[in-house]
Amino acid sequence: MKPDWTAPATLLADAEWVRARIGGAAKLYGCAAPEILGTIWWYSLSSVLVAPALESLVAATESVASPVPYGGADHSTSVRAASAPPAGRSPRLTLADPSLDAVEIDLLADGRFLGARSTRSLSGGLPELGAALGEALGAAIATIAAVTGARARALGAIATDSIGNRLLWTPDPERAMALAEPLVAAIGLGLPKPRFVRVGRTPAVRRASCCLIYEVGNPKCVSCPRQTPSERGARLRAALG
Repeated sequence: MKPDWTAPATLLADAEWVRARIGGAAKLYGCAAPEILGTIWWYSLSSVLVAPALESLVAATESVASPVPYGGADHSTSVRAASAPPAGRSPRLTLADPSLDAVEIDLLADGRFLGARSTRSLSGGLPELGAALGEALGAAIATIAAVTGARARALGAIATDSIGNRLLWTPDPERAMALAEPLVAAIGLGLPKPRFVRVGRTPAVRRASCCLIYEVGNPKCVSCPRQTPSERGARLRAALG
């Protein structure tokens, strides 16, 4: 599917642009209070916004990770390679810069997000990527909170869950999960720690956030935290086997 238009991510710090986009989201989700529409909108946007940086991090750490012995499952080498400078030097990884002035977002005419890409590389490792993500996410969250009245803490929890989900969608989710906690710590912003559960042998995010989609007449997400643990577990098992 081709995008109908592309927006620079710097517009996420423009209150008037964000207000107009969230207002237009009512056509997709139905009329609701600004904080609800803003939360739903951010749920979709945050997943797209973090994707280029996370995909580049997983790919870059794969290229420097040491082979794991047969039968082993230790992915700590990838984390060390990304976060700890060898011999006192910063690791030189090829990463996608997540700064708002480096990212472009593709959209459909109705406002849905198709994807994002970074137009600039970032030199460094996981700490540098986390700091840049922190600035980008912090600016977007602050704008949405100011425009809609949504709580910044709740929007931050959505960002953590989007990071967790995007890491699981990479080719090596087991290794990617090991990067989640140190990356979120490097981002800062008071984000909650990423959490994962296993449904059989399949990893899934244990959500800390709610997208509020049920507030506009839709069913709760399969992994919605606003369910009883037994209900959530049953729905996850049905979805993931």
